Amino acid sequence: MSGIPLSDPIPYVLSNEACEEALNELTSMQDLLRWGISRMNEANLYFGHGTDNARDDAVMLVTHALHLPWDIDHAWQSSKLTRSERQCVIELFARRINERMPTPYLTGEAWFYGLPFIVDERVLIPRSPIAEIIAARFQPWLGDKPVHRILDLCTGSGCIGIACAAEFPQAHVELLDISFEALTLADENISRHQMNDRVIALQSDLFSAADGQYDIIVSNPPYVDSDDMSCLPEEFHNEPELALAAGEDGLDLVRIMLAEARQYLSDDGIFIVEVGNSWPTLEDAYPTVPFMWQEFEMGGHGVFVLTADQLDECVEALKLK
Repeated sequence: MSGIPLSDPIPYVLSNEACEEALNELTSMQDLLRWGISRMNEANLYFGHGTDNARDDAVMLVTHALHLPWDIDHAWQSSKLTRSERQCVIELFARRINERMPTPYLTGEAWFYGLPFIVDERVLIPRSPIAEIIAARFQPWLGDKPVHRILDLCTGSGCIGIACAAEFPQAHVELLDISFEALTLADENISRHQMNDRVIALQSDLFSAADGQYDIIVSNPPYVDSDDMSCLPEEFHNEPELALAAGEDGLDLVRIMLAEARQYLSDDGIFIVEVGNSWPTLEDAYPTVPFMWQEFEMGGHGVFVLTADQLDECVEALKLK
């Protein structure tokens, strides 16, 4: 995740009476889209789990409830709905507002790197800007070097590793995570994208299950510090805390990863990690390490790249203290 917004101190509740009124008086898809957008804006929801506004969130919920593609032609919005269809739509809006449940958990799907992924409350919802780096084939750091093995550390849903496998069809990819529940879902996504022959999910405490060396090690680990955890919007509290919280300064896992990554990285390999809002703290903690911070066209921040050579040069600075 990138960016930590402030929480809403006064929760809004969508009443049963308001839902019943909508059910009885609204008839078309357009009616329900407008109503849902108005109610979500009134509730001051946080949008940051695949969309950044109420309209896009509403489209996702309505089309999911009606078993339609999210990019359906606008002409369909005038279509009238049956009472049971309206009921399904309204129930989704009520959960989105009253439970502050992120939309991808309600639809069971999130998009990353242009691919759909199964998601639920076992995993963090995919939203890392690392997708842009994958789509750019890790250039310019990778050059024309062949990629044989890729490691996705703290994989969650498996979205980063599976996207890497899609971008590098000759590579074998390992997805490591400490959460057995997350790995079960990652396996579902591996099967969904028919990559069982090249992608494997393994339970691992950071690098403990890693074997040998990898051309690319990439990770979106937990990195939220204690102050930010205390003021997250309610939507984030529906995600697993294990995938977010990383100690007082947000660097509990990243410190270990920096100390151990080189032994699992090939001599011309690259190491990519997202640390989000914790990037200034990381810079202060390692002032001599030449983190290469990335800029993103689609938004996001706090992702660094280090080469194997740079890790070698900084071996003393990166030792655990």
